[in-house]
Amino acid sequence: MRKRHINTQILGARRGESGLIWVAAIVIPLVLVAPAIWNGYPLLQYDTGGYLARWYEGYLVPSRSTVFGLYLHFGEDSSFWINLGIQALATFWILQLTLRVLGMSGPRRLLGIGIALALTTSLPWLVSLLLTDIFAGLSVLAIYILVLHGARTTGLEKFALFVFIAFSASTHSATMAVLLGLCCLGLVAWPFLRGRIPGSGLLQGWLSIATGAAMLLSANFALSGELAWTPGGYGVIFGRMLQDGIVGRYLRDHCPRDNLKLCPYRNELPATADQFLWGDSMFDTLGRFKGLNDEMRTIALGSLKEYPAQQARAALTATAKQLAMVATGEGTNTWIGHTYGIIERYIPSQIKPMRAAKQQRWHFDFTELNYVHVPVALASMLLLAAILAWRSWRYGFDDLTLLAATATSALLGNAIICGVISGPHDRYGARLVWVATFVVLISVTRRFGSGDAGHSRPG
Repeated sequence: MRKRHINTQILGARRGESGLIWVAAIVIPLVLVAPAIWNGYPLLQYDTGGYLARWYEGYLVPSRSTVFGLYLHFGEDSSFWINLGIQALATFWILQLTLRVLGMSGPRRLLGIGIALALTTSLPWLVSLLLTDIFAGLSVLAIYILVLHGARTTGLEKFALFVFIAFSASTHSATMAVLLGLCCLGLVAWPFLRGRIPGSGLLQGWLSIATGAAMLLSANFALSGELAWTPGGYGVIFGRMLQDGIVGRYLRDHCPRDNLKLCPYRNELPATADQFLWGDSMFDTLGRFKGLNDEMRTIALGSLKEYPAQQARAALTATAKQLAMVATGEGTNTWIGHTYGIIERYIPSQIKPMRAAKQQRWHFDFTELNYVHVPVALASMLLLAAILAWRSWRYGFDDLTLLAATATSALLGNAIICGVISGPHDRYGARLVWVATFVVLISVTRRFGSGDAGHSRPG
């Protein structure tokens, strides 16, 4: 009788666990799209229109992935709710898969951590936004799982991770660069950590990024007829050098002898890259990227050679600033006329629901939200560094230490890539820093949490 009673308790516990899994699978995706539901429409950002236009305009523009443009076009008939559904389910999948490979797959943990992330980080705002940013952090976790924990996933999951990483890499050059940097670090560490870094997993990580590059080149060729990379690299880094005063110095030194288009404007340069590239400036007068690309390349490369000390100081400053810039909402609560114009021109069926949304009626203010998000983000980065240092000393390179190392490397790489090339922006920090909070929550839960019955964890 006692054995039967124990078996009944076990069966009841398993049924309860199964029920909680379904609760988590419903609650977490809904919480992640709550900002869009409240808004009445998927959130838009200044850059959204540039991606949307790729299908209709059929030519390449700087920093706008055609792959992501095709992804958005796929969801147009659903008012883009299909896109948000994909983003919410992908986020839920990656979160639970990360916990599972760490031996923490209990639904109570998943629910608790998922809701904590939704309440304290930018994650639900990224999921609810029609922009590439959600794929930056998710792809970091995905490549961690694929490379280090492929043996703990099924063949179908491995394939899905591979495709997801390739797609994420193709949506934004900075995301691809961060993933590439992680694979390079893995390659460097592999001879010393062969027992922790499987060679086959590392190869799969490299191949997934290569596939992402092939996807982007193929989409560019299909839409524009050009087998070319997405343009804009020199223009973006030129903008960062301009706001650091390096372009002004180069023009002062060279205009007396070089015939540069910007020479007549050297005393009228805007203070920031955003004002120069996207505002009303001489950039428009001189033909934008098409008219100034060669000159911007000449100035960018020339100033790197001539002012290495100033460039190094500016790069270090930009990296430090980027690490500290993590506020939610940049480019979402401002006038986004270009995106409105693209929707009105090419997708007139979306004009009415778009205009009815709270965002388009100026009901968005992230000030109070960032009273929570910014301190949590900054504290999470500090705690992440402490966790990495403590665990590597106490436990060596176990699973959680390697996750902390992956997240730390991704955050630092993102700050270097985005800060040095594009200049520091809150958007670039906010799209990735929630991963630090996720790792901290995992570490705290493993350290102090009672856990879910029936689920073991690696040491």
